[in-house]
Amino acid sequence: MASAREGPDAAAFRRIFEAVFDDLVRFLERRVDEAAVDDVVAETFLVAWRRFAELPAEPSDVRPWLFAVARHTLANTRRGRRRAHDLALRVAVQPPRAADDDAAAVAYRVDLGRAFARLGPGDQEALALVAWDGLNPAEAARVLDISTSAFSVRLSRARRRLRKQLEPRATEGTS
Repeated sequence: MASAREGPDAAAFRRIFEAVFDDLVRFLERRVDEAAVDDVVAETFLVAWRRFAELPAEPSDVRPWLFAVARHTLANTRRGRRRAHDLALRVAVQPPRAADDDAAAVAYRVDLGRAFARLGPGDQEALALVAWDGLNPAEAARVLDISTSAFSVRLSRARRRLRKQLEPRATEGTS
């Protein structure tokens, strides 16, 4: 369709969009709830736009290619939802803390929870893989499908941002 150096051809993309849109919607309606169809269709065409040079040369092969992208998008969405659900369950079933915790320890845990919640999802995931799931950096890197060094950098940055969130904030009105 287009060479790797050229940007997508808007007219060709529009023709593909118009030719496949209804079929793609029907394909997805059979696989996912109605509320998610628009999001998956949008993500599918976004992938097609970004990877325009990789679209099959034969017009008859473009439709199945887009269906495969939609199927992969659905799988990724489901995995992400399942991971978030599993994480919420693991957090919910944490054993209760001993009743004799002192107020400072309780306050620290509350502060830590709030600081963690203010982090971005990537930072939360890196910290959770190590702290909650007990994975070493090499194992966590495999989970995220990145190199061990890339994960180590990500973890280091996440720890630094968490520490920054835990720093005392200057209160207004003090000099």
